[in-house]
Amino acid sequence: MADYDVIVIGSGPGGYVCAIRCAQLGLKTACVEGRDTLGGTCLNVGCIPSKALLHATHSLHEAEHNFATMGLKGKAPSVDWKQMLAYKDDVVATNTKGIEFLFKKNKVDWIKGWGKISGKGEVTVGDETHKAKNIVIATGSEASSLPGVEIDEKTVVTSTGALELGKIPKKLVVIGAGVIGLEMGSVYARLGSEVTVVEYLDHITPGMDAEVGKQFQKLLKKQGMDFILGAAVQGVEALKTKAKVSYKLKKDDSEEVLDADVVLVATGRRPFTDGLGLKEAGVNVTDRGVVEVDHWKTNVDGIWAIGDATPGPMLAHKAEDEGMAVAESIAGQAGHVNYDVIPSVIYTTPEVAAVGKTEEQLKDEGRNYKVGKFSFMGNARAKAVFQGDGFVKILSDKDTDRILGVHIIGPSAGDLIHEACVAMEFGAAAEDLARTCHAHPTFSEAVREAALACGDGPIHM
Repeated sequence: MADYDVIVIGSGPGGYVCAIRCAQLGLKTACVEGRDTLGGTCLNVGCIPSKALLHATHSLHEAEHNFATMGLKGKAPSVDWKQMLAYKDDVVATNTKGIEFLFKKNKVDWIKGWGKISGKGEVTVGDETHKAKNIVIATGSEASSLPGVEIDEKTVVTSTGALELGKIPKKLVVIGAGVIGLEMGSVYARLGSEVTVVEYLDHITPGMDAEVGKQFQKLLKKQGMDFILGAAVQGVEALKTKAKVSYKLKKDDSEEVLDADVVLVATGRRPFTDGLGLKEAGVNVTDRGVVEVDHWKTNVDGIWAIGDATPGPMLAHKAEDEGMAVAESIAGQAGHVNYDVIPSVIYTTPEVAAVGKTEEQLKDEGRNYKVGKFSFMGNARAKAVFQGDGFVKILSDKDTDRILGVHIIGPSAGDLIHEACVAMEFGAAAEDLARTCHAHPTFSEAVREAALACGDGPIHM
């Protein structure tokens, strides 16, 4: 008889959510985790600590640039870097302990150690083998590097090392203009670092709506971040206390060198699936380590996979949704994830958020669409808090008015986007948003105004 109905390998957002939901549905559940704390990359060295530093440095920016205007006079605060890191660590500890409490509350067993599938329905952790009717792979991802670039997490770092630098660098070079690179780059730019972002493509944030991306880059440049686009990094030479980044510009093949105190390699992530015994178990895995799935089922009966280990965007909330869907599927219910309504957010200031199609995607599909836009400069609340930069952009079907995509750059964009998510989940038209009363004064009024712009026009522009 199996020890468990379900063993989840990995306790990140996908894994711990899956384990808790399984337990709630009456399944005897265990979660395997080798870290000293639960929560995976996201809670320990990813989403949560980076947001703590983003908040701390945004508060510093407010004190340095806006307090005096509001009549808050006095000496600007100095930065105690060790204390800021301690604050970040406290935030992490509070969240990871919270997951441990939830495991105990829901009677999920934490099997401490690194797990490996060792046979049909078997997971070996250390010297012990546990049996389960179902095994869920939720091992997440790890930072990927470039050929010839050696990571030491001191001078040449991934996002993990960038969260615990010994001191604030004078010069920071960020390789990659994706979400992680721009978030961490903005943290250090606010702390006074000279930040240069080197990107292979000719634009930042691959996959983002182009109009939003251009505005985003302008605002980040205004905040002190420099960008070298269309540049292929050739190598990183780590010296005793500094580093040299060599790159080649694609437009003319000229080679340049940048000096840096710290180099952040933010060139994406790859599934963390090595050493799990997947191939030995017969599970189909691509050359990149991605587990092949069909409705979260692998080709081996009783083995499931979710989150960053599987195809699709590497987003914590995507993994959470899949974790709940797998739990419900194992319990005999109808697990469901709407992959067309998964939002993405960049937590800089201003924030950037999106859901659904970009304008470029709609053009490629030959879709007839309308664009409704509204600038936050027309939003009273945004202007009152020095955040009038940015806009809301709604894309709707030209014939049916159904919302196809929403893109926001501005204050609280990461929260505002969920109004669009709910609307799209229910197949709403832009007019439905436009006819819904929004409280005044709120940032959310900008969403309504953009919806009005899909029709007869906004009121405040």
